[in-house]
Amino acid sequence: MTEVAGRDDRRRGAQRGRIDKRAAILDAAFTVFAREGYAQACVNQIAAEAGVAKPTVYNHLTDKANLFRHAIRAAHDGLLRENLATVARLADPGTDLRQTLLAVGRDLARTGADERTWALRRLLHAEAARFPELLDDAVDQDVRRLTEALADRFARLALGGRLHLTDPTVAAEQFLALVDGPLESRSRYGTRPVTAADQEQIANAAVQTFIAAFG
Repeated sequence: MTEVAGRDDRRRGAQRGRIDKRAAILDAAFTVFAREGYAQACVNQIAAEAGVAKPTVYNHLTDKANLFRHAIRAAHDGLLRENLATVARLADPGTDLRQTLLAVGRDLARTGADERTWALRRLLHAEAARFPELLDDAVDQDVRRLTEALADRFARLALGGRLHLTDPTVAAEQFLALVDGPLESRSRYGTRPVTAADQEQIANAAVQTFIAAFG
């Protein structure tokens, strides 16, 4: 029995090690693609960035195109998880809804202004013709999931009488647009940093407008 348990532990450890190594390769791939662009990036660079041998990269992801697809997907998944966790704070907004909305807007702005987020957007735009499916998988689906999550929170707040709205999805789309639109213009579509002060100002303006419309 002990021998069987030991084999199971070793198997689980090997599986965890493989998952961790794959994650490291995908993170390194994203870093290299963001720095070099898809055309100039090579598997040798990705392997060196990940600290693994080149054959290891091929064993996990087979080729550069597959590396790109999975690296973009992994980066987008991380961004979505962060934004969903931010929106989840509205499940218990406390007594001061305005301050909670402001905290949510501030965190969405911080995530949206992050260099990794802009690198992701630049890669998607640059390679849209080569990888059109990524716009459906990594953009449309994730935007829809975030909007649905926010709409659900707004609908619950409306049922509790804390917001006045007829279409929670429209309200969610407008709140996200109030944050994302100014980020794009102030950053010149990701070509220059958006300061913490600017992020705060964007969040304040977004919440002020949102509360005026739906508060």
